[in-house]
Amino acid sequence: MGSHLLEQFLTDHLLDLKSKGLYHHIDPLESSNGPMIIISGQKLINLSSNNYLGLATDQRLKEAAIKSIEVFGVGAGAVRTINGTLELHVQLEEKLALFKQTEAAVTYQSGFNCNMAAISAVMDQHDAILSDELNHASIIDGCRLSKAKIITYRHSDMEDLYQIAKTATESGLYNKVMVITDGVFSMDGDIAKLPEIVKIAAEFDLITYVDDAHGSGVLGGGAGTVKHFGLSDQIDFQIGTLSKAIGVVGGYVAGKKNLIDWLKTRSRPFLFSTATTPGDVAACIQALEILSTSDDLNKRLWKNGSYLKAGLKKLGFNTGNSETPITPCIIGDELKTQQFSKRLLEEGVYAKAIVFPTVAKGTGRIRNMPTAAHTKDMLDVVISIYGRVGKEMGII
Repeated sequence: MGSHLLEQFLTDHLLDLKSKGLYHHIDPLESSNGPMIIISGQKLINLSSNNYLGLATDQRLKEAAIKSIEVFGVGAGAVRTINGTLELHVQLEEKLALFKQTEAAVTYQSGFNCNMAAISAVMDQHDAILSDELNHASIIDGCRLSKAKIITYRHSDMEDLYQIAKTATESGLYNKVMVITDGVFSMDGDIAKLPEIVKIAAEFDLITYVDDAHGSGVLGGGAGTVKHFGLSDQIDFQIGTLSKAIGVVGGYVAGKKNLIDWLKTRSRPFLFSTATTPGDVAACIQALEILSTSDDLNKRLWKNGSYLKAGLKKLGFNTGNSETPITPCIIGDELKTQQFSKRLLEEGVYAKAIVFPTVAKGTGRIRNMPTAAHTKDMLDVVISIYGRVGKEMGII
């Protein structure tokens, strides 16, 4: 018989979440995660995927994965430091270093794992981390794991960062101080002010750390936010995922060779978790090959993003401060946001409500993600449905 206290805790808290519109309903897909998806037999235009370039369903990636499985099997069979490092892993890391314009790179099983691995391998209880208040949950958890003093600065507020950096470094309390930021903020679509951050970091000798999960494949011709600003040689840690624009799964850290060597000997997810599967690694290699030889998908992504954003703005929706194809429609109230998402679904658009704790209370939004795989016709249908449902619910 299970614990009565646990059962009571779970029942009470689940009911509380449901009453506040904070409970997440999970909808299993009956299709691949492309521009159109099938859920419960209903065909829907998909605006909730991070498959930015449409590579998750690309035939070339599928063939590369199948071929590698036939040679290497379905699993790597060990952690990287025992005998789980396949020649494929080395090829991928070499390609990533070229892609990010760094001396070296190391891959992990997920982007979340990267932040668990990299921050705590370098920072400890004698250090301080200056973290943007809107940084991703994995950055927050990675910072906590390091036991360093975490000091948040107001979102993209460079005056606040300057003052905090000055106070922290002049206090003499910390051995090292790191500044950490997302490159592109996933819920708002705005871009970090990296040139200013680099300037402040140079003045106070801060370690610089950019999580570019939503910038890689999107900005800088695909190489990311750091390349976008021409700062590839001035950022200590470049973090990215292989699950969004790259279309597969996994993550990586790119930087100086010494840093990567250190992470391979000291970062726990690298040392204690079985290596990424051969099929996934081969598909990632193929994706990078595509991105390094053509910018067609990147151009299509931006064209679709601009088109959808302009259409929704014209209708009167609040799309916030997005500077990327990520297109939030900020509704505010959590329950109303979820009801709006439900009505969109009924009309044939799958666009999930994003509410607290992913975003601050009272800033509920629909996060729309047009991809390179969407057609203009699909986006026209979306804009028309948004207009109809928005008026019906009194949002516009």
